[in-house]
Amino acid sequence: MFLIGQYDSPFVRRTAIALRLYGLSFEHRPWSTFDDAEKVAAYNPLRRVPTLVLDDGEALIESSAILDYLDELVGPERAMIARSGPERRRHLRITALATGLADKAVSLVYERVLRKEQLKLWVERCEAQIAGVLAVLERERAAVPSPYWLGDRIGHADIAVACALRFTGEAHPHLFEARYPALKAHAARCEALPAFQEIVQPLAPPTG
Repeated sequence: MFLIGQYDSPFVRRTAIALRLYGLSFEHRPWSTFDDAEKVAAYNPLRRVPTLVLDDGEALIESSAILDYLDELVGPERAMIARSGPERRRHLRITALATGLADKAVSLVYERVLRKEQLKLWVERCEAQIAGVLAVLERERAAVPSPYWLGDRIGHADIAVACALRFTGEAHPHLFEARYPALKAHAARCEALPAFQEIVQPLAPPTG
């Protein structure tokens, strides 16, 4: 199978890291949704990444759907999320906040590089959403004494948060500076893992 998308995307990166942590072999096709849009469209008409193309040609789209498939593939004992119950709901909530943070951070990048004149109202809204999510995640992570969000074992929520934080810090450093010590410690713990160090790419936004 092969994974489409560049690793500076927090969504592609979280997918690739999960593949690596699960020990699943894959080929990486670092296609850009701008420069390689037609290549991506052959597998995903939305021209979005990540897209995971399975050995039989089936294309899975969106990181959450891809990770759901990978969890099923490795089985409940190895899956990086609980199968059901309150722990799963908490995990999904943290993941939703993290991916929402990443989505707003990506939106701000596009606003900056693709518009000649930025829409002030939209920028302020995105920045308020980012600040709100960071505040909630910081407070909740500071209250967790375990190495990872839901215990001693890394999960999808941990990966999603770390990938979102790296992207936000690179793309919008003024929104993620000296504050958020608990989140920075969480990110550092994750980024020290071999899979995170292997699967990384400096931010390379489109030029417009």
